[in-house]
Amino acid sequence: MSLIHPTAIVSDQAKVHPEVTIGPYAVIVGDVTIGKGTIVDHHASIGCEEGVTEVGENNRFLPSCVVGAIPQDLSYKNEKTKLIIGNNNTIREFATLNIGTAKDNGITQIGDNNLLMAYSHIAHDCIIGSNNVIANSTQFAGHIKVEDNVVISGGCLINQFTKIGRGAYVTGDSSVNKDVPPFTIVQGKYAVMRACNKVGLERSGMAKSEVDNIYKAVRILIKGKNTLEDSIEKIKAECEQTENIIYFLNFIQSSERGLAF
Repeated sequence: MSLIHPTAIVSDQAKVHPEVTIGPYAVIVGDVTIGKGTIVDHHASIGCEEGVTEVGENNRFLPSCVVGAIPQDLSYKNEKTKLIIGNNNTIREFATLNIGTAKDNGITQIGDNNLLMAYSHIAHDCIIGSNNVIANSTQFAGHIKVEDNVVISGGCLINQFTKIGRGAYVTGDSSVNKDVPPFTIVQGKYAVMRACNKVGLERSGMAKSEVDNIYKAVRILIKGKNTLEDSIEKIKAECEQTENIIYFLNFIQSSERGLAF
């Protein structure tokens, strides 16, 4: 049986697994699904009357977070859009996550094993992968894509429609308005690539030879005065064309917003 505190308010539409804990004064609104092992702490709010919120297993919602509220977008007209959250995520105090909008695919999505720290904001239609850390007071505008194993430090501002590649690191108090290539460290207002995220790659357990290969590719991209096209050709010629290097090249060649140079 679900452990639901008597002061909590749970919608008749909600589908709550028997092994979910809901704390004092928590509010579950509208069409919400909550999976096994999830803990909703006191005063947390999940769902809204207009949309759909789907929560997987073993998530933790800390006090006063607001999850699945309507978008902060003037084009939103009460469409039944969604927020989908995977498994094993931690949503800290006062974090806010909004449902999607009909002008995109109608879904805001969070993968697995993410830590969203206090006061972070994930706006409508963002797609967040897995194993990411988003630190305190970082603000995401709409339609942003973050891949896997990304660290975004505190107080960052991420512009709408930007994309942050796998294994990237965004330093604190940065403003991002261009795509962040995989495996790089970006910093500044506006953020630009400063180095390869070599420490992060090493900590991930990647083989030294592959770390060195990626390090070389990133240095070719960000050092010197080559054009982007020349850098791409140099990476193809001088770096072993492993899966990670092919992915790195595909990312920078497919960027529509431009890269954080």
